Amino acid sequence: MCVILIRSLLLYILVIFAVRLMGKRQLGELQPSELVITILVSNIATLPIEDVNIPVIVGVTPILALVCFEVLVSWLDLKFPRLRKLISGSPKIVVRGGCIERDILRELRFSVDDLLMALRSKDIFDLDEVQFAIVETTGSVSVMKKPSADTPTRMDMHIRAEENDPPVLIISDGDFVEKALSAAKLSRSVVETLLKSRGMTVEEVFIMTADAAGKCFIADKKGSPPHIFTIGGDNSDKD
Repeated sequence: MCVILIRSLLLYILVIFAVRLMGKRQLGELQPSELVITILVSNIATLPIEDVNIPVIVGVTPILALVCFEVLVSWLDLKFPRLRKLISGSPKIVVRGGCIERDILRELRFSVDDLLMALRSKDIFDLDEVQFAIVETTGSVSVMKKPSADTPTRMDMHIRAEENDPPVLIISDGDFVEKALSAAKLSRSVVETLLKSRGMTVEEVFIMTADAAGKCFIADKKGSPPHIFTIGGDNSDKD
């Protein structure tokens, strides 16, 4: 039992390393070659676990070889577009100018139900709203709505707005996040002073975020209403 546990942990670490090396993609976003490598790696990794008579190296070697091969293929894809098209295929337009391309759907073996399901996943329930739709090489569908059906933006409505990066996590469960402090241009002493002015300590904070404009959000561990304020601005809390 101890041998199986050690083998499992070693192969677990190896597979995690292999997946990380191939890149950060969700299962539904894998290219065909990446999906094949993922399936092969998972199957090979189970062999030394199921049979203790098989040396661990027998599982490790092909996994590393497959991952190295996938990294090499990815590099070649970047250098040679024709090879990338041969391995991964190319996106296909299934809706053009609001009209469904039936020949492309047949070529992809994409049924009408498949198309409608993909559109519903984009919160589109009426085909009349679609101007353009593409089936990507991963199988996902990218959609552009007709201008008349699309949600207007602030630019369309001529509303000016500040462009800031999203808030960063300053404190997580009572601990400072050092990288976030520098990103928000804050120091420990400044944050501690802000918390003290509200009768709180760092250890009592569950979540604290801040953005470049100085807007802060603080939620304590007691579940009290959050404190929302702007550094250097109106410091009155909003619940």
